[in-house]
Amino acid sequence: MLYQAGLVLEGGGMKGVYTAGVLDFFLDQGIDFAKCYGVSAGACHLCSYLSKQRGRAYAVAADYLDDPNYWGISSLLRTGDLFNVDMCYRQIPETLNPFDYETYDKNPSKGYAVVTNIETGRAEYIPFGDLHENIRAVRASASLPLVSRNVRIGDSLYLDGGLADPIPLLHSVLDGNRKNVVIMTKEVGYRRKPSKNLGLIRLRYARYPKVYELMKNRHIEYNKTLDYLQEQVNNKTAFLIRPQVKSDVGRIEKDEKKLKALYEEGYEEARRCHKGLMEFLEG
Repeated sequence: MLYQAGLVLEGGGMKGVYTAGVLDFFLDQGIDFAKCYGVSAGACHLCSYLSKQRGRAYAVAADYLDDPNYWGISSLLRTGDLFNVDMCYRQIPETLNPFDYETYDKNPSKGYAVVTNIETGRAEYIPFGDLHENIRAVRASASLPLVSRNVRIGDSLYLDGGLADPIPLLHSVLDGNRKNVVIMTKEVGYRRKPSKNLGLIRLRYARYPKVYELMKNRHIEYNKTLDYLQEQVNNKTAFLIRPQVKSDVGRIEKDEKKLKALYEEGYEEARRCHKGLMEFLEG
């Protein structure tokens, strides 16, 4: 069932397997959304959701943990990216775990990758469109500061969408979605604290001072977004699914057992919320 509502997916690095679990439950229940907005890992997992490939998002995150060509210091030193771009955005979707472009192309849902323009400091929302051509936008959305190269799209340079708009609920509302389902990877009660890497950020992005400004104020803006999200939940215009307790999965995590447990937690939380979600979407 295609619902005229927005789906908003927070990032969170490897914690995004929680989102993958929620999305697989949605696939099992046939729940689709008119417009979907993915940030960082959320943008990556959104691809498999839109191609209706149950289990693929988790598999892409967990199947190559021991492969040095997938990620690690070696990749960072050789390529400038902690996660190997060629493997993540060419080898996996084309050969290792093929992306179903045909099913994706037939899906009426529209996906958007949230990216941060490092020259203007503003978030941009790039339509997925043809993912053969636009996979670079997904890559940009998931390009973490300090451990990723800047990604050029057209005449502009981009990094992780979470820098400028980590939970793009307001954008979804302004985009015409009167109801929104938000999937967070941060647990109940979480409030962001000031960044500890501001010195490195200032040095690395000396030519792009907006990156430093965003990182310096990131905790303030993020916590404001949390307050806005709670207002929307209270007004019954947003439905929130998030972890109930803090996970011990790191943003960069190599323990597959931990990842599997967090994925299953996402699936079960979605199952637990199912009745309320249906009342929200159909009310």
